[in-house]
Amino acid sequence: MDLEHRLIKERFAKLDKWAEMGVEPYPHRFSRSHEIGEVLADADAMVEAGTEVRVAGRMMSKRRHGKLGFSGLTDESGQVQLFVRKDIVGEENYEVFKLLEVGDFAGANGKVMRTKTGELSIEVQSIELLSKSLRPLPEKWHGLQDTELRYRQRYVDLVMNPEVRETFRKRARIIQVVREVLLAAGFTETETPVLQPVYGGATARPFTTIHHALGEAKLYLRIADELYLKRLIVGGFDRVFEIAKNFRNEGIDRTHNPEFTMMECYAAYWDYNDMMRLVEEIVGKLAAEFAEDGKLQYGEHEIDFSNGFRRVTFLDLLEEHTGTDFAPMDRDAVAAVAKDMGIEVTDAMGKAKLLDEIFSLKAEPSLIQPTFVCDHPVELSPLAKRHPENPELVERFEPFIAGFEIGNSFSELNDPRDQRTRFMEQVELGKRGDQEAQQLDEDFLRALEYGMPPTGGLGIGLDRLVMLFTGSHSIRDVLLFPQLRPELAEPAKPKRGGGKPDAEGGKSG
Repeated sequence: MDLEHRLIKERFAKLDKWAEMGVEPYPHRFSRSHEIGEVLADADAMVEAGTEVRVAGRMMSKRRHGKLGFSGLTDESGQVQLFVRKDIVGEENYEVFKLLEVGDFAGANGKVMRTKTGELSIEVQSIELLSKSLRPLPEKWHGLQDTELRYRQRYVDLVMNPEVRETFRKRARIIQVVREVLLAAGFTETETPVLQPVYGGATARPFTTIHHALGEAKLYLRIADELYLKRLIVGGFDRVFEIAKNFRNEGIDRTHNPEFTMMECYAAYWDYNDMMRLVEEIVGKLAAEFAEDGKLQYGEHEIDFSNGFRRVTFLDLLEEHTGTDFAPMDRDAVAAVAKDMGIEVTDAMGKAKLLDEIFSLKAEPSLIQPTFVCDHPVELSPLAKRHPENPELVERFEPFIAGFEIGNSFSELNDPRDQRTRFMEQVELGKRGDQEAQQLDEDFLRALEYGMPPTGGLGIGLDRLVMLFTGSHSIRDVLLFPQLRPELAEPAKPKRGGGKPDAEGGKSG
């Protein structure tokens, strides 16, 4: 029997001892007078007044010296020392303390004081078990070091690593700031279907399910909420947004997870220039709160938000980083360049798709400072309005920071004739083997035929935004429960093939 199983067996045996003492190891509730953080914040006044408090939390340490005992008690707000004297708590309470173990939840009543060494403590008058921990916590100094185990057992990771809890507090605040900016700008928060009869709004493979009550109808977990939000613009809402869970059946890497959170918003009478200003406002508010003097350290890079975003076109950036003007080149010429760069080329990849692969390889990693990459090829953006100066391009931008995309935006295509043509081109790509091609959505076309005003749309990948402002290298560090392979499965073999996973930076149609 290994050490962990032996310790678990011993902890189960402790349940019998609690029963012998007539103690219920899982009581219904405990009435606290204070959170530990409140005691820490008002410590001097409480010590001077000898304030009595009732606190509760998990025991993270414990030691005894004869008739004295000490324990670190932790709740979400902080940690305080319990100081236990047998002559104060009495025989029965001291036996309770002796039986408590690291990991157990306990409730204590006592007076706020400082020990002879000056450490803030609660001089315990009574103590009780609130929940028996049947598994030992990881050893204090070595902790939970295996990265995948930390993700799989996030509950233990949160217990042992306060900085991880802080990351998720920041995550909540970042999303709150995004929501506050949108509400202040007059946007209405909405909800759209997760289960959809036709998936769309992005280039990605979907997850498929069956609805038995609807005659075994095939449904898809949404890959984006774009087409439903634009239906709301058709219906008379001027500004709408949704903070939504999306699902894409794609690869997993440091910036991609099959389940992710994004914000999409749409504003009637705006275009992509208005959306650039909105992105700068959102990022500026976050930088003001989480960056020092407008600068943020992310890995080895210092990100400077003080000058806003640089604006550069997609094709100009490609030429800047490859020395090649791709605009006049045909598909086969671009394919030859891509092959020379080591990109795997398939027949399903058109010129624009190949350019996107080259961009990901050559340009994207260098986009460290805030940058708007603008005006993409039409083929990459089947839901975007054509650029008035070049019909081969669309009015679209992607904001990049720290070498990855955090969003996607464009002036929305509202001509139902052009939209139908674009959908049919996507259908043809699907027939040629492009598994991420968009589907023909007749109901969305019908909605456009009722008329949609000029509209600007924006999607922001909130997970990536959290990565940026918490200094996290992997998307899995900012997801409480990231997707992992089955626990007993063999490690998955790397998938070979051309094409990058579709970005979670929001709308990607």
